[in-house]
Amino acid sequence: MFRHQGRSRTLKHNLRIATILSFVAGIVNVTGFLSFKQLTTNVTGHFALFINDLATFQFWKGTIYFLYIFSFLFGSFLSSFLIEQFKENKKLNVFLLPTLIESLILIIIALLSNLIEMKYSDFIVCALLFAMGLQNSLVTKISNAVVRTTHLTGLFTDLGIDISQLFFPKSHPNKAKLKANIKLRIYIIIFFFAGGLTGGFFYSRLDLKLNTLIFAAFILLISLFYDDFRYKLIKTKRKYKQRKKVKHATK
Repeated sequence: MFRHQGRSRTLKHNLRIATILSFVAGIVNVTGFLSFKQLTTNVTGHFALFINDLATFQFWKGTIYFLYIFSFLFGSFLSSFLIEQFKENKKLNVFLLPTLIESLILIIIALLSNLIEMKYSDFIVCALLFAMGLQNSLVTKISNAVVRTTHLTGLFTDLGIDISQLFFPKSHPNKAKLKANIKLRIYIIIFFFAGGLTGGFFYSRLDLKLNTLIFAAFILLISLFYDDFRYKLIKTKRKYKQRKKVKHATK
């Protein structure tokens, strides 16, 4: 699901990556909010608070919201920069580095929470927003802007537009594409919600607190190497079948 890019990507590929990454985003969103009472997957609310502080001349107070916004932006920039930097290297999966960095950030935050008191919550929120910027950028690049997984406002807008277009078949005759888009958006919303429920359950009921982020990182790492594992498995099966054919032919 991470290997296929551009025209080679199908709805199936986008559905797979959308469900996994939206599920991870849901976990991070709930875990961040329960820990620090801040949104950690999007910057819309932070931007509103930043403008409010500027309007009331509380410039220093508004600085932290600027840092939140910048962290998400920098994550998005770095992810895209790494993808562009290494896309000519055919031997390297260009989405490897952003995903590994995101996983590493989630694991480090979780492990540190067990060793030290998390006094600098604003720094942790910035790190989580940076990680979500990385994720949103890489999934946008890999799907040609078809999939976004860290916030729902645009998704609900697009879903409403797509559903409305079903009532106008003359203007929008490609019904199959519309249905595919609707299916994709519904999957993202459902799995973001499911990730949030899972994150809340792990955080509160199982009392894992920030260790819940390790579960999210684990899902990311499995999905990242899924293609390589599947490819090697298929290759091994083919070699095994070829050897059997050769043995039967020589008998």
